[in-house]
Amino acid sequence: MNVIDALNARFTCRAFKPDLIPKETMLKIMQAASRAPSWGNTQPWDIYVAAGDILEGIRTEFLSNMANKTPPNTDLALPLPQDWPANLKERYDSLGKARYNILSQEIDQTSLLHVIQECNYRFFDAPAVVYLCMDRSLTTYSMFDLGAVSQSIMLAAQEFGIDSAPAVMLVLYADVIRAAMAIPGKQAIVLGIALGYADRDSIHNHYRSERQPLEEIVKLYGF
Repeated sequence: MNVIDALNARFTCRAFKPDLIPKETMLKIMQAASRAPSWGNTQPWDIYVAAGDILEGIRTEFLSNMANKTPPNTDLALPLPQDWPANLKERYDSLGKARYNILSQEIDQTSLLHVIQECNYRFFDAPAVVYLCMDRSLTTYSMFDLGAVSQSIMLAAQEFGIDSAPAVMLVLYADVIRAAMAIPGKQAIVLGIALGYADRDSIHNHYRSERQPLEEIVKLYGF
């Protein structure tokens, strides 16, 4: 698969099959993704991958926290946006409405929000989750590098027919993840990427988000 095909094939998968990802395949994905660029070749990422019983333990505790309405305790130091620019908010709202309309075809509207929330806390039933971490002393500049390696992981996964879902929800309870994999306290758990084989029959995977027309986002000069 070439890079253009991988970019077009990748989507945020919200329902995975239970099929496990072979360890050798996961290592090949990580090896390829490690070629991602970083500032001064600092390669500031530390990557932890959970599967099997380890992931099931994390998943169980997340669902328990959801049931108990336990407040999140993420390691993210950056504040969440309080207000989006109008055009961004329109796209954000459109995404929610479009997904709601599709899901409501099969899921009762009175329980739809709960079903969506539980799906998030179950990590979309993914057989593996990648946790990207970086030293707490690093600044937002290194966050760009984590973004680069995140995309590299997801594109490399496409080569092996493996789909993905990057989500902050996956790191909502950093204490649970840290305890399960002995992640040092000096490392901030920044982002999670669910990996696995998409259940393409699931209603959760029937929606594809649109992209803005190129002329609205790209300005070329000197061509």
